Amino acid sequence: MTLKDGYHAFDFADLTPREAYKVMIGTIVPRPIAWVTTISPDGVVNAAPYSFFNCLSADPPILALGIENKPDRSFKDTAYNIRMTDCFTVNIVDRVNVETMAITAAGFEPNVDELAMAGLTAAPGDKVKCPRIAEAPVAFECERYLGIEVSSAREIILGRIVRAHVREDIIDPETYYSDHEKLDALGRMGGNGYAGTMDYFDHPTPSAEDVMTGVKRRARPPQNINDA
Repeated sequence: MTLKDGYHAFDFADLTPREAYKVMIGTIVPRPIAWVTTISPDGVVNAAPYSFFNCLSADPPILALGIENKPDRSFKDTAYNIRMTDCFTVNIVDRVNVETMAITAAGFEPNVDELAMAGLTAAPGDKVKCPRIAEAPVAFECERYLGIEVSSAREIILGRIVRAHVREDIIDPETYYSDHEKLDALGRMGGNGYAGTMDYFDHPTPSAEDVMTGVKRRARPPQNINDA
């Protein structure tokens, strides 16, 4: 690590995985939360939240999950179930469900139904075998598209969205615009921190012409008032 011009510079080759993790999760914020539901080959429902998550493509519609393996490098229930069933559902976490979401993050044994522990309702999937969380405001049913083993410690799973469930008060079915206030989604910060999406503002992207006009205006030399 070096300090130059007011910035700490970290060479990731010199960091332990834990140190790299702390640098990333404390600064790449807020991260959307994928509240993932899967089902085992034996029919046991699993639910767990993951904040290494985002949408990557709309054509085809692709979501990405980053799932860390257990310390012994065996798969977590989520990754194992996805491999065995080729499907999963991403539920979006809103403020109302933060406590129940946290319960599903506890380290239960594989044969424990986290939704039952949290008092949540498993709604049957329409296109996939695994359920969605009925209390979640939004859910995306996904088929496994691709798995990328980036190391023995972590896998990136791409899922193709085959059906979305959006609570009726959130989305306009004609314009497809969603109301962020009705959704009230949460994102993950570092440590145990969370951030809401209610701190919202609009800032339009300027046209290239407007930017060039502003640059030219700033480049003009100041006028001498005696020239007037």
